[in-house]
Amino acid sequence: MADNIPRGASCPHQLDLMNPELMSQGLPHEDLAALRRECPVALQDKTEHGDEFWAITGRDEIDYISKHPELFSSATNGSHPLPGDQDPGVSDIVRRLIINMDPPEHNQYRKVVSNAFKIRAIDKLEPMMRERAREIIDKVAQRGSCEFVSEVASEMPLFVICELMEIPTEGRQEFSELVTTMLGMDDPELNVSSVDGQLAAARIFEVAMGLATEHKANPKKGTVLDALLTGSVEGEALDEFEFCCFCLILIAGGVETTRTATGQGMRLLMEYPDQLQKLVDDPSLIPGAVEEILRFHPPFNFMQRTATKDLTLGDMDIKKGDIVKMFYPVANRDEAVFGDDSDQFDVTRAERMHDLRGEHRTFGIGHHYCIGAYLARLELSVMFEEIIPRLRNPRLVGEARPLVSHFVTGLKKMQVEFDAEAIEG
Repeated sequence: MADNIPRGASCPHQLDLMNPELMSQGLPHEDLAALRRECPVALQDKTEHGDEFWAITGRDEIDYISKHPELFSSATNGSHPLPGDQDPGVSDIVRRLIINMDPPEHNQYRKVVSNAFKIRAIDKLEPMMRERAREIIDKVAQRGSCEFVSEVASEMPLFVICELMEIPTEGRQEFSELVTTMLGMDDPELNVSSVDGQLAAARIFEVAMGLATEHKANPKKGTVLDALLTGSVEGEALDEFEFCCFCLILIAGGVETTRTATGQGMRLLMEYPDQLQKLVDDPSLIPGAVEEILRFHPPFNFMQRTATKDLTLGDMDIKKGDIVKMFYPVANRDEAVFGDDSDQFDVTRAERMHDLRGEHRTFGIGHHYCIGAYLARLELSVMFEEIIPRLRNPRLVGEARPLVSHFVTGLKKMQVEFDAEAIEG
C-alpha cells in the first residue's frame, strides 16, 4: 500500500471498471499496473455502473481470497453479477450454480462431475478433437478468408461440450446462440433484454430435461451427462432443478471460455506476427503459446467474493459484506512473477518459465479452480496446431468487434484473410 493512502480509504486510482463500453475496448493496463503496485487492495467508489467494491489486483491477495472461502464467500452475492439476477426466477438459478457455492456444499457438487473431467477421461477425446479441428479448417482453408469467431473459434468448444452433454448435431447451433444471448445482455448491438436471457436459460433447461429422458432410454457411459444423472449429493440424486442448473453452467462456461481464448489468441498472433512466425517455424511451441495466450488475455476480467467478517487484507480494512473483485488479467502481468517483460506477449515464455500454467490465474486457484481447465487447454492446443500450419499469413480485415461487457472479454466478429490453401489434385 502506498504510504499516502490511509487504511480503509478509497484509492486515488479510481477506474470505471464496471463500465461495459469502456471495458470492451480493453482493460486500462497502465492504470491497473499502477493500482497493483501502489494499492493492490483498492476501494473503488460507487458509479453509475455499479456499487462500491474493492479491486484486488495483487496476486498474493487474490490467492489468499481464493484459498479462504470461510472469509470470502462465493454464495452470498455470487461469483460474478448477472444481468437481471435480481429477478426471483433468475436469482434462484444463480444460487444453484456450482460457481456460486461455498464449501462444503461446493465440494459435494463438484464431485458429481469430477470423474468426467479427469485427465484420463479428457485424453480419450483427443482423437475426436483432432478430426473435428481438421474438418473446421477444411471448410475455410481454400477460401482464403472467414469470419473467424463463428466459423472457427466457436466450433470446437461447441462440438466438445455437446459431445459431453450428448446433444445431437442438429441442436448445437441453437446452444451457441443461447449462450451468446445469456452473456450478451450488456451489448446494445445484440439488443438482448434480461427477459431474453431468462428465456434462453429456460430453453436450456427444457433441452436438458429432454437429454435426460433420452439418456435414460439409451445410456452412454463416461459423459458429463451420465455423471450428472448418476451422481449424488449426500446419497441423494440431483433433482431436476439442480440437474438443469449444472447443465447451464457447464454449457455456458464450456463454450464461452474456449471460444473467447481461441478468438483472442488468433487476434494476438496477427497483432504480433513475429510471435506467430515462431510457431510456424516450431509447432512444438504451441502448447506453451496457449498458456501465454491464457495469461495475456484471460476470457474473463474478474470474479468476485463477499467478505464474511471484518478483516484486514493488504493493510486495508475490509468490512463484513464488502464485495471484492479479483482482476486476474492484472495479476497475470505482475513483474515480480513474470519478469520485466510481463507486459509483452511472448509465445516462448513457457520455455524459460516452466511452471507458467501454474503461475497465471486465468483458471483461478483454490477450491473454485476451473474444473474444465485441462479440457480447455487441450481444445486450444489442438485447434492452434491445425490453424497455424494451414491458415498461412493471416491478417485482420477491418477491426475485431468485441462483445460489450465488463466481464467477458469475447469477440462478436473478426474477419480474417489468409493465403488460400491450394486445392489438391
